[in-house]
Parts: sequence; C-alpha cells; structure tokens
Amino acid sequence: MFDLLLAGGMLVDGTGHPRRRADVAVVGERIAAVGVLDGTPARRVIDCRGRIVAPGLIDVHHHDDGWVLRAPRFDYKLRQGVTTLILASDGLGYAPLRRHTAADWFTYLRPLNALQLSDYRGWETVAEYLAELDRRTVYNVAMQGPYANFRVLAAGWGRAPLDATQRLLLRAEYETALASGVVSLSTGLDYIAQCHASTEELIDAAAVGAPSQAPYVTHVRYQRGVLGGLAEAVEIARRAAVPLHVSHLKGMNLAQRDAVLDYIDRVAAYEVDFSFDVYPYLPGSSLLAAQLPYEAWDDGPLGVAARLRDADLRRRWVTLYNRIAHDQIRIAHVVTRDNERFVGQTLAEYVAAVGGGPEALLDLLVEENLAVTLVFRTAEDDALIEPLIAHPRFMFGSDGIWFPEGQIHPRACGSAARILGLMVRRGVLTLEAAVRHAAGWPAERFGLVDRGVVRTGAYADLIVFDADSIADTATYAAPHALATGVDHVFVNGTSVLGAVDAPAEAPRDTAGLPGRVLRFKQ
Repeated sequence: MFDLLLAGGMLVDGTGHPRRRADVAVVGERIAAVGVLDGTPARRVIDCRGRIVAPGLIDVHHHDDGWVLRAPRFDYKLRQGVTTLILASDGLGYAPLRRHTAADWFTYLRPLNALQLSDYRGWETVAEYLAELDRRTVYNVAMQGPYANFRVLAAGWGRAPLDATQRLLLRAEYETALASGVVSLSTGLDYIAQCHASTEELIDAAAVGAPSQAPYVTHVRYQRGVLGGLAEAVEIARRAAVPLHVSHLKGMNLAQRDAVLDYIDRVAAYEVDFSFDVYPYLPGSSLLAAQLPYEAWDDGPLGVAARLRDADLRRRWVTLYNRIAHDQIRIAHVVTRDNERFVGQTLAEYVAAVGGGPEALLDLLVEENLAVTLVFRTAEDDALIEPLIAHPRFMFGSDGIWFPEGQIHPRACGSAARILGLMVRRGVLTLEAAVRHAAGWPAERFGLVDRGVVRTGAYADLIVFDADSIADTATYAAPHALATGVDHVFVNGTSVLGAVDAPAEAPRDTAGLPGRVLRFKQ
C-alpha cells in the first residue's frame, strides 16, 4: 500500500517534457510509482484533477539563511512551491567561522538574514553548521562554500593581496567544505573581504572544485561594469576548469540587457559551461553598508563604527553618495523603533529630514549597528528582464530578503509564483520550461541527486497547484502578501502545506521536521 497517492493531475515532471495525465504514488520519502494507478490502495489520496503536479522548486539564490535557523517553519516560500533552498549566496555565510569572529559575521549579515548573536549555538565548521539544519526545518537545504568566510579565516578582513601561505589556507578551507558537501564556490565581489580578491586568487581557489566539477557561482565585480564583471567571471571559470553560474544577472536598460545577452550567446556559452539565475523584477535590493568605501571594512564589521568617524572616509562617502541615484533608493528595513518612521523613504528624503547632509546616513548605520536594508526602485519596466528568463541558460533565484515588517522587496514573496504564473501566461516560457528551469536544471547544476524531477525513485518533493490561478500578489506597497494558487506541498513525502489558507499538517516524523541537508552529488 502506498502512503500517498496524488491522483488525476497533469504531471509536469521537471525534465522539460510535455505534461501528461499521471498519478504519483509515494512511500516514505520517495516516489514509488508514476503512471495510471487507478484503484491502487493508498493511506491518503488527494484528488488532483484540474491541477498540475510538479517537483518542488529550488531557489538557487536568496537570503533565507537566518530564517531556516531561527524560524524552522516559514510559509512565504512554501506558498510559491519552493521546497529546497541553496544557502550562502554572494560568498557570505554563517560558516565556516570561529567563535571570536561570530559577532562580526552576525553583525554584517543581520540586514540580509535577520539572525542575532543570541541565535548562535557555537558551530564553527560547515559540517557543524549543517548539522544544525538537518531535519530541523521544513525546507531541504544545500550550502555553497562562501568565499568571504574562507578568505577571512585565511587572511583576516584586510585589503592586502594573499601570500602563498594564505592562498594555501584558503584552498584548504574550500577543500574541507567540499568534503562536507557544499555544492559550489560562492563569491560576491562587491562585498566584505572578497571585494579585495584578485582574479588570479579567485582562479586558484575555484580550481579546487575542478576534480568534482563544483561550479564557480558569482555576484560579479560590478565595479568593472556588468560586461567587465561577466568577462572576469568567464576567465575565472575557464582557467579554473569549472562550470560558471552568474547570480541575479540583468541589464538595467535595454542596451545593457541586449549587450549581456549578446555576450552570453557569442562568448560565454562557448568558453565555459555557463548558466545564470534571474528574479522576475528589474529593481533590486541590498544593504546600505554595502555602499561604503571598501576601506570601512579593514577592521571587520565590529570595527566599522570607529572607521565611520574618520574624516577622510566621510569625505569619500559623500563623493560616492553623489554618484548614486539616492532619490530612487528607499529604506526597506531597520531594527530600531526610533528609525522605523523612515522606512519607505528614499535616501534623499532621509537626508533632508534629519539634516547634516549625506553623512547622516553614516550616523544611521551606527545607530542601526549596520542593519539597514535598501530597495532600489527604477522607472524602467520589469519586462526588460523577460528575454533573460526566456533564455535556455536561465534558472530561478529569488534573491529575496525577507523580514516580517518593513517595505521589503516583493521578490521574496513573489518571485517563484511570478515565474510559474505571470511569465507563463505572458508566453515568456512554457509551464514545462518554467518547472524545468526552477527545479530540474537547478538540481542537476548543483549536484542534488534525485531532486527536481518527478520519477520513480526520486525524493518526494512535490507541489500541486492551479496553473490558471498561481500568482504573486506582493507589491512594493504590500510586499508581504503571499502568493496564491499552490494547494499542496510535500517535502520528502511529508505534507508541509495543505490547501491554501489551511494550516499545515504536522510532520509524520515527530522526531524532527522533514527538511534534509543535501550534499553535492550524494
């Protein structure tokens, strides 16, 4: 007897093949049978007529690392059909670290991931950190090797080039992380510590993944421009002999977007095994602290407040501020009640309200202990993104930063549903392609064995949804509005979300939640 039978639905199996009518049977954590299974006994039968049955989606780029530790069950991704999260985006993670550097990392990451130092439970290695997650969340999680963490352990926070010994230590950290199951090397070349890494240093590190073909994943060095950053990423992956995956790729105007697509098709696709992720919005979101001159970080995050009092740094900040579109960048989230009234205001409005010129934003960072999150608004149309989503080398990543309050970017609550809903209904891609690029291909790319597909023997990460009604409802004015159209979500055969607006069912395994730590090609 089967434990579960999803009966009568249209199967979109994650391979890109055309949908077909099929039943899906589950025993324990795995799919036991796929086909016409009329009359087969099962402990639970769900009528899926008029619905799509598909593999759970995989978010390859996001900032939910803190929430899977702090709030093992959160629904805004489940409501979109996401069942697996790949952690440590942008070269930033909660491991590896040392106990004496934990406060620095928790301070830096708080405006991305919400954790406070009181949430730290003493882990240091990747293996110890992953042990904190296995069966302790409703999501499956996989982890990337965060380059900033490796570099800080090898050489500290400073700007000096790595010497031969430090490169050896950094490579050793990545080797240890690979042995613990990380799925890639992740970099964010505009962020702390790794912004100082040379191209040669990055090639040396990425090459550690060559024997296993662990991808090099990168938020490119935007100081070189989008095309310059892309070209550097291609060079790194080519010379390291590893696949390349570029994070949150976009062009901010028509000419830039077309130049990016042209470069992919004429150069990148021929030089490396190339892929990229996209979220289906043009505006972005980031940290106010990430806009600081790089030298602000020389003493680590705990040393930034003192550095921000330096007169020369403050003058350089004013120059940088005057070069950004401060009237289009809004404060999305802060942590103190005193500054909550400024959420939703642009940087220009904040500066005008408090006085003191652009340097007032440095004082805001000190008041908030760096925890100021931004949303970048633009007059350009989201439709600029659509040719990237239609591209055969696209896969889904939300880049979501979520807090239960504030004016966060709607991509956290809406990206996956917008891919399966609006993008399909607009004809940007077929439903079969959407599921393939949000489930099947990410699983292949990041070595997640028996995930992202609906076939006999695969793990039962399954979603049931209405193709006609699945939709994102989050907006910039109401960014916490949950997606609609997903009826059921199963993680490793366990129901974690029932019908929309119904409470989730308790896991069968009372010893823990069903989410598993997934390791590279294991």
